[in-house]
Amino acid sequence: MKWVIKEEGTENALGLRLAFQFVAPQLLIAESANILYKKVQRGQLLLEEAILASRLLERSGIDFASMQGLLEPATELAISLSHPAYDCIYLALARQKQARFVTADQRLLRTISNRAPGQLADLCVSLTELAGTTH
Repeated sequence: MKWVIKEEGTENALGLRLAFQFVAPQLLIAESANILYKKVQRGQLLLEEAILASRLLERSGIDFASMQGLLEPATELAISLSHPAYDCIYLALARQKQARFVTADQRLLRTISNRAPGQLADLCVSLTELAGTTH
């Protein structure tokens, strides 16, 4: 969302776009639509802005990966981390692809740091930390 809607962390997120390739579970499509819907409902975006943001995200070059095969590992992670399964889908994909999981969610990063196996925790990085390495 930070690529298409100005909010805290937008500059950092935009800085990463050219430096990395991105993969995300197809779940990101539904989550993005829901976020845009909520922003329109709250009066934070106009309908036209939400539609434009959705178009930009679809054309952003993100590789939307199938969630096939992620149910079991995401379930295990959700239970072991005691954290919502939605985020654990992203973590399961990162582990499957051996790719970095980048997030601005500091609470999630603390949970991962405290409860996740070291191998998974090593894949996770904060948006601000990663953005700081590209400047």
